[in-house]
Amino acid sequence: MSITKFTGSFLPCKQPLQTRSFGTLHPLATSNGLHSFSLNSPPPQPMLLQLDQQLTLWLNGSQSLYLDQLAWTATQTATWIPLSILLFYLIIRNNDLPGIGGTLLALGLCILLADQMASTVFKPWVGRFRPTNDPNLMYAVDVVNGYRGGKFGFFSSHAANTMAIATFLSLLVRQKSLSLWLYSWALLNCWTRVYLGVHYIGDLLTGTLWGLFVGWVVFKLWLRYCPGVSLRRERNALRMQFTAGGYSLGSVHLLIAGIALSYLFIALRSLFV
Repeated sequence: MSITKFTGSFLPCKQPLQTRSFGTLHPLATSNGLHSFSLNSPPPQPMLLQLDQQLTLWLNGSQSLYLDQLAWTATQTATWIPLSILLFYLIIRNNDLPGIGGTLLALGLCILLADQMASTVFKPWVGRFRPTNDPNLMYAVDVVNGYRGGKFGFFSSHAANTMAIATFLSLLVRQKSLSLWLYSWALLNCWTRVYLGVHYIGDLLTGTLWGLFVGWVVFKLWLRYCPGVSLRRERNALRMQFTAGGYSLGSVHLLIAGIALSYLFIALRSLFV
């Protein structure tokens, strides 16, 4: 089976046209003692899995070195450290000491539930190879900087973690613009994982759904158990300079600016390939 993809770009390109075939390479002995290789097609799979593979390959990689660097920069943890600092400021600026502790604990619980369900439970249990490590697909996947990730990929921890955090914070702050920026951040992280070839679309969709559920559940727990939170939210929401969730607009706008500047940094940093 083969997939052909072409992406035009005015930026530096790796190659103008890419044809991908996937299957398993097998060595063949020849009369002169050298070896050649034959490509055996993988066994038939359910139509849904075939569609998942084809869509993944269509979205994976490109001929643009700029997009390679953009996806690589956006998926690095260090890129988002300044944004994490601004998020910490948002929390301490708008909560008393018990509220700060409860909110940080809730965020930690989001990451714990989202990440561990994916990494500790589902990945070893389901045992679905990442595209970059699938013997029937790995030679068709466009890899950036030799990165192939761990052995198994179902479901995506990146998708689950970012979507859980975005959902919890959106419900917490209740400001539409911030919610749009947060979900754009989560979707950007999902895109980088399929672009780099370390997740199937199905991995990302499952991680996204789990992250949405975790973020919602943790928010409900936070509402129930965080000390005095309901009273503070109701009091602050009556003031014009606060969001419906009781967070000051100034600190919310600062976090939005942090996301936008992170995007700008990624875009500019990716020019230097």
